[in-house]
Amino acid sequence: MRFNHSTAGKEAPYDFRMDNLIERSSPAGYSEVPDAIAIANVNLTLGSGAARVHILKDINLRVGRAEAVGLIGPSGSGKSTLLMVMAGLERPDSGEVVVDGTRFNALDEDALARFRGRHVGIVFQSFHLIPTMTALENVAVPLELAGAPDASARAARELEAVGLGERLHHYPAQLSGGEQQRVALARAFAPDPAILVADEPTGNLDEATGQQIVDLLFAKHAERGMTLVLVTHDTALARRCDRVVRLRSGRIDRAAQ
Repeated sequence: MRFNHSTAGKEAPYDFRMDNLIERSSPAGYSEVPDAIAIANVNLTLGSGAARVHILKDINLRVGRAEAVGLIGPSGSGKSTLLMVMAGLERPDSGEVVVDGTRFNALDEDALARFRGRHVGIVFQSFHLIPTMTALENVAVPLELAGAPDASARAARELEAVGLGERLHHYPAQLSGGEQQRVALARAFAPDPAILVADEPTGNLDEATGQQIVDLLFAKHAERGMTLVLVTHDTALARRCDRVVRLRSGRIDRAAQ
């Protein structure tokens, strides 16, 4: 599938193929909406010497705009690491990563952080809230970093949208686990990202509360048309996505797709 960076000052178009990502020109006036995420020939190793481990092995994956993809696989299969690569939190040793039309290889760390803040929402199993900040302040942080002039008002709207309109000024220690994850969701939604990645977002919650969080996550995905990539051990949860991708020993298991 070919996709085009057609405006001045942006990079040249790319052809994404499952075996490579190749820079090339396209006919004048040609335009096609790119995939939300395009990964080609990605390899990543961690550690050094005898402890060096090849985590991701020749990963090729495309995720369409507004698509929901569930990443499943046994512990150690590389699914969380792949999610971090998609979010720009891990850089692969080799290969190409293109997210929302932007080539990660071409960005330095500061530019990558700015891109992530505007385009990628991230939800973790652990809530990662700042304990000395209220719910409102936690949600406002990414907006303030992005220079939004109405950060507090937008943060309040996002918290109201996840059912926490009465808890704006509570600190994380004053909130239940489910409420803390709702704050984390509101923080991820606040910049209105094109892509949302979630790594076991219900892992620290009881079944009933986890179900509420999942329902909210999919409702917001559908409402806003965000691309969603969800890492989970729960096969039934993964099947709520449009597509399930299984990883095994650092590779995408094509036979299981």
